[in-house]
Amino acid sequence: MITAIIFILILGLLIFVHELGHFLTARRNGIKADEFGFGFPPRMVGFIKDEITGKYKIIWGGKEVKSKNTIYSINWIPLGGFVKIKGEGGEAKSESDSFAGKSALIRIKVLVAGVLMNFVLAWILISLAFMIGAPEATDPGEFAGKDAKIQIAATVPDSPSEAVGLSVGDEILKNQNGISLQDIKSVQDYINEKKGQELVLNIKRGKDILNIKVIPRENFPDDQGPLGISLVQTKIVKYPWYQAIIKGIEMVFSLVVTMFSALGLILKSLFVGKSAGIDVAGPVGIAVLTKQAATLGFVYILQFTALLSINLGIINILPIPALDGGRILFILIEKIKGSPVSQKAEQIFHTIGFTLLIMLMVLVTFRDVLRFFK
Repeated sequence: MITAIIFILILGLLIFVHELGHFLTARRNGIKADEFGFGFPPRMVGFIKDEITGKYKIIWGGKEVKSKNTIYSINWIPLGGFVKIKGEGGEAKSESDSFAGKSALIRIKVLVAGVLMNFVLAWILISLAFMIGAPEATDPGEFAGKDAKIQIAATVPDSPSEAVGLSVGDEILKNQNGISLQDIKSVQDYINEKKGQELVLNIKRGKDILNIKVIPRENFPDDQGPLGISLVQTKIVKYPWYQAIIKGIEMVFSLVVTMFSALGLILKSLFVGKSAGIDVAGPVGIAVLTKQAATLGFVYILQFTALLSINLGIINILPIPALDGGRILFILIEKIKGSPVSQKAEQIFHTIGFTLLIMLMVLVTFRDVLRFFK
């Protein structure tokens, strides 16, 4: 239950902030927003400024109101938010406060604003984590002190690690059945010595100490290792606020570059027919990861939310139909050819794209269910 609440709060925050970016930028550039809502319809209650008195009045339910002012609404489905921008579907092009009537540059600014807000949110969350004290990777060969941890950074699907339930964030304890393991190399050597044999791995997950039985593989891909895990050495670092905000910017930039690189590997793998070794998670997978982050603690939830926020921003800026990047693509085509693309053709393009996205989400969700609940 707690995991579900955290998952809904995270998802809601990411979507709300994204839509807030569109809303604020539209208003700043003289574009009317018919409605800005918290949650998704149906509407519970709305508030709108009366054009005569200047005072806010209440609108109950989904009643339609014609006004030059914006309805601020609270809706029944608490999963983020939405903004209805005048002219976003191409209508009212002749009106000055319509999205469709604005220049290409302004329309692109409004569309990009949602992505930028996701990056800003990630920066705030990561900076806050560094102020509180957050885990930071250290050089594997560096002596990071007695507080340093060796943690699982990633697990490979269909590997021994996944089969026995090892999770990202699990700490491999330095005392393994009387054997002292002080760095990543010593852990790797320890696992390699046990190939083909049952190994009891002592790990710490949150506040719990677990003894997990696993058999390291004797035959495995070169880039996976006997267990199918990647390791990272971390230590808790804490910065004063003025350093934390700089570290936050650096971290966001690094994560954006890393995610675009990973995306490039995925696209390359589609053409060469070889797995990129990068996993993709749907809603179920993200819910499972949320549970893992919650188990590890508040700072991990902050970092996980920041990671999802960056991911949402990157996905939205790609030239994918029905997303912000797809709409930007049509604006650029309009500029190149000197005239707008047929509204009907664009609508068909976005509808097909949206349908394919839903199908992909269903497939990934189905795979996640098979993977996590087998």
